[in-house]
Amino acid sequence: MSATDRRWTDRGQAIGHGVTWLARWSTRLALVAIGAYLLGLLIGKLWVVVMPVLLGLLITTVLWPPARWLRAKGLPPALAASIVLLLGLGVLGGMIALISSSIASGADDIADSATEALGQARQWVSGPPLNLGDGQFDGLIQKGVQQLQASIGSIANSLLTGVGTVTSGVVTGLVALLLAFFFVKDGPRFIPWLRALVGERAGGHLAVVLDRVWGTLGDFIRTQAIVSLFDAVLIGLGLVFLGVPLAIPLAALTFLGGFIPIVGAFIAGAMAVLVALVSNGFTAAVIMLVVVVAVQQIEGNVLQPILQSRSLKLHAAVVLLAVTAGSSLYGIAGAFLAVPVVATAAVVTRYLGEVVDARLAPAAEAAPEAVDHEVPVTPARSGEEPASGK
Repeated sequence: MSATDRRWTDRGQAIGHGVTWLARWSTRLALVAIGAYLLGLLIGKLWVVVMPVLLGLLITTVLWPPARWLRAKGLPPALAASIVLLLGLGVLGGMIALISSSIASGADDIADSATEALGQARQWVSGPPLNLGDGQFDGLIQKGVQQLQASIGSIANSLLTGVGTVTSGVVTGLVALLLAFFFVKDGPRFIPWLRALVGERAGGHLAVVLDRVWGTLGDFIRTQAIVSLFDAVLIGLGLVFLGVPLAIPLAALTFLGGFIPIVGAFIAGAMAVLVALVSNGFTAAVIMLVVVVAVQQIEGNVLQPILQSRSLKLHAAVVLLAVTAGSSLYGIAGAFLAVPVVATAAVVTRYLGEVVDARLAPAAEAAPEAVDHEVPVTPARSGEEPASGK
């Protein structure tokens, strides 16, 4: 008798079978949850190691296509990896140098505009409705300075904490770059080594999964670049339309900041609004603020979820929830890595589903033939097991 043809003699047996089935699956799910929790604790303890590895993999997705082209032209792996890494650092350094030089060249104009804006603010507060005289205005400034001096201790502690965080971030970035170099140089050797380590059968499954995960990481970086370019172009156009100086450097800074979730976009937008305020006045700053908020809302709530849901094959709601959970658990790094981690989990889950379907396919093909030769089930009398007729 097949499991699908099993019939129970009374409700108690049917309910008992259902409760047993639920208990078995509840135990399995509880064990899986405990395993996931322990894995999360382990990742948290080893975060100083896990973070550079993840960043190195993301950097490798950008460097690997040109490195593969150079290797196809006959260059040794180490030379190809060195060339693409140095070129990548050169492009990034060139963008930073362009931004810095442009800001330095326009600093005098911005300082003059800031002085003029401060004078206009003094005139505004001296008139209605505030009617503050110069003495009162200077008193407010002096009170602010005294409050700042009183808080100098906490500010110093915050700065020291920030310096430590920046130092840790620099070290993490350097380790990630070194790992990216080794990944680009020796990456093709990993799959053969893995097959030899775990065996051909398990190695074949891991090779397929890792290949799909690699494609998913590449799609994530490309999608993030498109979203950052969207922010940079629209905010840059807003700056040009308002006649704000340093429009090109601020647009480039917006593009770079787009790769840092939450904080990067906020800092780039705040700088654009601040430059508009000191250079073009209050009205231009308000307009620029509206532009920045509108662009970031469209990018964060519409464009990014849609693009990532298509490229990573994730629903837009899943993307939003992943970013929210990642930022709550691990801060900025969690917000940045949440989507690729969830996409990787989805890739593994889909592959496991394909393996299960492949194993069920022969049984499904043989099922009609088995049913044709099966004798119909006869109802059992009270107190007896259901008979199969065989």
